Amino acid sequence: MAALRAPVPARGPWLTEVLNAGAAHRFSGRPVAVVVEAHRQGRPDAAAFLHLRRRGPATVVTMLGSDSAPPGGPPARLLARDEEMAALLAAGIVDLLHSLRRPRQLRLVGLPLGDPTARALAARLPDAVIATARTQRLVDDLDDAAVTRSRDPRALERSLPALTAREPDHRARELLRAGARLHAAIGQVELAVVGDPAAPRAALLTLVDGGNRWPWWGFGDGAPLRTELGFPAVSLTAPARDWPPVPRLRSQSPWLRSRSGTR
Repeated sequence: MAALRAPVPARGPWLTEVLNAGAAHRFSGRPVAVVVEAHRQGRPDAAAFLHLRRRGPATVVTMLGSDSAPPGGPPARLLARDEEMAALLAAGIVDLLHSLRRPRQLRLVGLPLGDPTARALAARLPDAVIATARTQRLVDDLDDAAVTRSRDPRALERSLPALTAREPDHRARELLRAGARLHAAIGQVELAVVGDPAAPRAALLTLVDGGNRWPWWGFGDGAPLRTELGFPAVSLTAPARDWPPVPRLRSQSPWLRSRSGTR
């Protein structure tokens, strides 16, 4: 992950919180890792962290954490050291799809432009579609106000009850709380507040990785935070095949064979 400069939402701490949040709820789906490695004791050469969840009669295969990724640039990564490893990773993902017993739909979103594994997957799946769209990202406008910024975990703890109270979705609230605490502990979250830290009028959590800043979640003073166009992101989708099932004749009658042969 570090060698490929994967963003914070595609690294271990973030994905660990996604796994922990999913484990706390029934019927939240099943995580799956597809790994390319020379041997089990060595370092992986490629890896895809995926999520399987039933939707009606089909199984939907997505990127792990794609439903909770912060807005902005492409947050997901299909990790591969080079083009050869990307081709092997794509072959492993296709093998996973073929192993599923029910109809499957592949929906990988949030990938960067030119992702080699996505290209290899599209070549192996004739019904796959690759699309590109601009993302939306939060804008940090809090500098225009009397804002206090800190990476101190203690400052986050003082404001966290007021922040989580602003999140209406309970699952998103759980991930916000756990993810903010974990990334604050490793110095990857900056908290910006306007007003009383215990009851801020406006606040913003920003993921920080070196010189890269990724506004993650927040609210404005009486209005939502402003958004703007972010970086392009790639999606790869492949619909469920052979669904709904169509009855097929085991053997074609002589009449049908003769009629088809005369056309």
